[in-house]
Amino acid sequence: MRFLKLLVLLGLIISGSQFAQVTVHRMVHTGFTYQNMGFGEVGGRLLFLTTDDVLFRVGAGALVGYSQDKVKAMPKLQGDVLFNFRRGVDVYHSHYFLTGVEATTKYLAPKVGVSVLGLIDLTAGYGFPLGSQEQGQKKFQGLNLNFTLNVPIVLIKDLL
Repeated sequence: MRFLKLLVLLGLIISGSQFAQVTVHRMVHTGFTYQNMGFGEVGGRLLFLTTDDVLFRVGAGALVGYSQDKVKAMPKLQGDVLFNFRRGVDVYHSHYFLTGVEATTKYLAPKVGVSVLGLIDLTAGYGFPLGSQEQGQKKFQGLNLNFTLNVPIVLIKDLL
């Protein structure tokens, strides 16, 4: 029993040291999403950075659109992985390749794209319907396009 406690403690120390190497940046984002109708998007993201070669990003937000004389909103969760294939080059690269998935109450959409400076994202994917497929007689299935502007909160603090 004592060995098991020691093993668990050692595991926690090792895993804690792994996470201690991760830098987390908070960001707000705004943008446009097309999934058989246009939506404005606003929300927040966390960017997890261990090296400059691979970045992980998770976020939550809201999609707001106008359909049948009503403003409609959907919650959105997303996760992305950004890749820089030029190893050892951190200041001079200007783009990341991006892959990820976004999920709302109406659709699930895997996506690929490019992120310019990590601030402007252009992605495309395919939406698969979830649950109730219609909102204002629009089916949430098919081509999914996104344009997003990410603003680090540190930048906002510096500007104010």
